[in-house]
Amino acid sequence: MMGVPSGAGPLRTVRASFSPAAATRVRAVLGPTNTGKTHLAIERLLAHSSGIIGFPLRLLARENYERMVAAKGAAAVALITGEEKIVPPGARWFSCTVEAMPLDQMVEFVAVDEIQLCADPDRGHVFTDRLLRARGLVETMFLGAETIRPLMRRLVPGVEIETRPRLSSLAYLGASKLTRLPPRSAIVAFSATEVYAIAELIRRRRGGCAVVMGQLSPRTRNAQVALYQEREVDYLVATDAIGMGLNMDVNHVAFAGLSKFDGSRVRPLTPAEVAQIAGRAGRGMRDGTFGTTGTCPALPDETVEAVETHRFDPIERLFWRNSDLDFSSPDALLASLNHAPPARGLGSGNEASDVLTLSSLAAIPEIRSLARSRTATRMLWDACQIPDFRKLGDETHTRLCARVFTHVVRDGHVPAAWLESQIASVARTEGEIDSLMHRLSGIRVCSYIAARRDWVRDAAQWQARARAVEDQLSDALHERLTARFVDRRAASLIRRLDAATGAEDLLSAVTAHGEVVVEGHPVGRVAGLDLLPDPDCDHPDRRLLLRAARRALRAEIPRRVRSLADAGDDEFDFSQDGRFLAWDGTPIARLRNGGDMLRPRIEVLDNAFLDGGQRERIRARLAAWLERQVHEVMAPLFAARAAVAQEPALRGILHLLTEQGGVAMQPGPVAPVVRARLKTLGARVGRHALLMPALLRPQAMRLRAILLAAQTGQKVPALPPAGAVSVPVAEYGDALLAKLGWIVTGPVRLRLDIAERLSAELRWRARNGPVPLPDGLPSRLGVRPEAVAAILKALDIPVRAARPLKDSEYGPVAPPMLAVTQDARRRQRQSHRIKLAAQPAAPAQEEPVRAARRPVPAPAPAPALASGTATRLDGRARPPARAADGPFAALAVLKQRRS
Repeated sequence: MMGVPSGAGPLRTVRASFSPAAATRVRAVLGPTNTGKTHLAIERLLAHSSGIIGFPLRLLARENYERMVAAKGAAAVALITGEEKIVPPGARWFSCTVEAMPLDQMVEFVAVDEIQLCADPDRGHVFTDRLLRARGLVETMFLGAETIRPLMRRLVPGVEIETRPRLSSLAYLGASKLTRLPPRSAIVAFSATEVYAIAELIRRRRGGCAVVMGQLSPRTRNAQVALYQEREVDYLVATDAIGMGLNMDVNHVAFAGLSKFDGSRVRPLTPAEVAQIAGRAGRGMRDGTFGTTGTCPALPDETVEAVETHRFDPIERLFWRNSDLDFSSPDALLASLNHAPPARGLGSGNEASDVLTLSSLAAIPEIRSLARSRTATRMLWDACQIPDFRKLGDETHTRLCARVFTHVVRDGHVPAAWLESQIASVARTEGEIDSLMHRLSGIRVCSYIAARRDWVRDAAQWQARARAVEDQLSDALHERLTARFVDRRAASLIRRLDAATGAEDLLSAVTAHGEVVVEGHPVGRVAGLDLLPDPDCDHPDRRLLLRAARRALRAEIPRRVRSLADAGDDEFDFSQDGRFLAWDGTPIARLRNGGDMLRPRIEVLDNAFLDGGQRERIRARLAAWLERQVHEVMAPLFAARAAVAQEPALRGILHLLTEQGGVAMQPGPVAPVVRARLKTLGARVGRHALLMPALLRPQAMRLRAILLAAQTGQKVPALPPAGAVSVPVAEYGDALLAKLGWIVTGPVRLRLDIAERLSAELRWRARNGPVPLPDGLPSRLGVRPEAVAAILKALDIPVRAARPLKDSEYGPVAPPMLAVTQDARRRQRQSHRIKLAAQPAAPAQEEPVRAARRPVPAPAPAPALASGTATRLDGRARPPARAADGPFAALAVLKQRRS
């Protein structure tokens, strides 16, 4: 399809060599992979005085060009692909892609590789054209699979068919885990995403891999293959591009999938395609194996049998497109391209991108006006054949073809400034793998344009410019692929492991920074007194690595035990969750119940590196540190206990307080004199608990929580934030918080010292009768106003709700009131009885006696607010007072406060 025009170089314009009627020997060498077909063709090519060989991939054309140069010299060998033209003036042997084979060159020998691609719906018409028309003056050779034999006999009269057997056998091994694949394996996937994911896993588990995909440039592909061939890595991850004649030292091929996207749909691989790819395993006389891996299903039995015996269904149809084109007009060209196949066994394939581009451009009036002559129409067709390497899926490629055609028709050439701008737009080596591959696709388009000497002035200069950019991008891509998917140290280590018989054969050591290395490869680090394996070190030989690492630690641990015994107190602490004692940030022991909350038992964590003496030395050092911590943080408690050593009445109370870590819930009755003495010692006897407020501070609270959890065998509860006075019960529901001094009061937990202070304050306010709630209570407690009533109820502080006004009443609504508590009423009755006992007997009159029985409130700055009739100090009755919870009572209290 893609010929080299007369302006491309010193190629002779003779078509006889491509005439089916030419007197030439036509041979077909058919057979499976690893039969030496390509080697035979190169030998026959170089045995003639001139020759052309066409390959299905640019990679193969470049690889065999270098082989031919090594045999005949650079001056005698040419390379012709869509993007590269190296054609010395005296070139006699040509290595080409099939599309770029020069259709007008007269040579003695012509060969086409992988001729079974005539059945490919996208490119098949090119191979079919070469099968029917390409002939050497002396010898023509087609190389391919046995499946094309019947159609070749029918379409190529007189062809000599030779079958070559495979030099080695292929055996099916079934499914294998990715991490269990043997060295020298190729894993085949069918999308770039799958290739990257598998390559990343191989890097982590087996040290790295080479990556081969069809989008790579020959330079990048060769550099990646060199990584594999030179055994820097033992694994290759590739697309099905390796199925086309890429000869590498592969022992096993593992399929990661059995379906591929063919450009229009996802379809299953045919047995012949499986065989083409699997055949990369085993080279020369060495046998190969194939199988599946990852999530790929097992191969069907009939496919396995076909691959192992090399027997496949013959190809039933070859794809064909007319090559005798009519260039009188764009419409005539399209019509000639759509001619029906001329013979049985030939069919039309998928509509190629060049035909789609031609259809789009032919509909543009400006393009039609330029393509009025045969020469212009041929130029239009040449422009439409610019390959769409970028595959952006929009009109970008069509616009590029239109622009090239317009410049060539109007100006006679593509402007240098425009071509430079195209090259410069992709001449950047920064970015990730996908960005570099996209730029490589862009420079391939520029290289294709630069290779057309009838389009570009000074084509050699522009080819060199494009080639330099492609080499820069290729080298950058190789570096990115290697950096991402190859860990040379890990790969070297794995090979060393494969050769080692045990951990004793491996060199291991601990660096000054605590990193443990085996054979120079980091496998973990020493944390505290144990080995923390590297989470990335998870390949199958991990156990052997860790055994070697532990061997290195046996000399390191005694030194660390000595360092721990001599360490200062600032090197020890509790772990973040409070469950362990930590040295240098690493847990080394845990706390257990020792009978005394303030003296827990220390248990050194299990460690295979420690003997009994070392464990006891560690335990003693941690016990000394913990004892100092407890005495320092809880100094007020120990000071109080020492102060009452000679006071029997207080020793029992302080013992109870010490046993419970500074908070003793629900204390019994305490005499006032004892209560006063405790206050001087920093302890407080409240309604809810006996406590030391100093031990409710954050540092003491955390230590008490750790000690209490060790005593009860429970988890250390999550503590409220420092400075908080209340927290929601829903978020802090652990029962241990009550013992630490956070009691449940309705919807919140209230800090005990705040609860005691609030309870005492409010009871004192209401000692003589109901009073309004103090202002700012919600903000003091850190709660919403609607939660205050539930909190006070939980603290056993009665509150009268606000009474709404009646229809006949006016003024402000009465606020909620603190009611007289039962304790206050009890104190009032007791005080009244004492006063009655001290007064003389009153006259036997009914009214004064009733008045005397009423409790006499103690003097207070605010007037009494109780309802009913009050009694004056002189015994005379006062008129009934206003309602105690009415609006005027509240106003009276406010007035009294102001006065």
